[in-house]
Amino acid sequence: MSVILQVEHVTKRFGGLIAVNDVSFELHEGEILGLIGPNGAGKTTLFNCVNGVYKPEEGRILFRGTDITGMPPYKVVRLGLARTHQVVRPLNELSVLENVIVGACYGRENLSLEAGRRVAEEVLEFVGLAPKKHLLAGKLNVAEKKRLEMARALAARPYLLLLDEVLAGLNPTEVANMLHVIRTIREQGVTILMIEHLMHAVMNVSDRIIVLDYGQKIAEGTPKEVANDPKVIEAYLGDPDLALSLVEGEK
Repeated sequence: MSVILQVEHVTKRFGGLIAVNDVSFELHEGEILGLIGPNGAGKTTLFNCVNGVYKPEEGRILFRGTDITGMPPYKVVRLGLARTHQVVRPLNELSVLENVIVGACYGRENLSLEAGRRVAEEVLEFVGLAPKKHLLAGKLNVAEKKRLEMARALAARPYLLLLDEVLAGLNPTEVANMLHVIRTIREQGVTILMIEHLMHAVMNVSDRIIVLDYGQKIAEGTPKEVANDPKVIEAYLGDPDLALSLVEGEK
């Protein structure tokens, strides 16, 4: 598999705080890579460096062979890298459909309004929001807003999708439905990098896991390798028996 994303020795500081400290990893096309760690570990800051919200003080980021370090998000998404946000950000005064049209028109394919509408209709059908397409986005519940975030990102036609805690706040049925959507997205050829605190879910959907703690990468490997890593158990999982239970079962 070819490498779609290279993060090389990335460091991001805020004053005297080092939020991301010399982090390196590679992501291969077609993978689902989970990014886990305690609150404040630097996960979302790393996402923000990857998609251009922040420019790292050190290191570089390559996407499909292009150096995108510090490139603004509107240019990054044109290259085929889209994201969702941990705190959902719908355009509340626009309809669900209009929100997704925005994603399509400003995405990789730079679609016209008419073409963007067609793509938005398809994506809303895929994520299960088609019946609510004419509703104002602000009227959706939490689970529906999570799906809207995903739909808007998918409408940008990304090669790589960054998912920031898309399972947070969902009930077990909604989590199962969202995991099915995530697996289907990967089956359609989109590579996924996801931050998640719901351990059983991320361990069972990811091909590999990276663990951050205090801004540093402390482990990388398969879910089983990471769950058995003493540093990860100490820093994050806490209980060796719980760690083992997280990777049981089929993907």
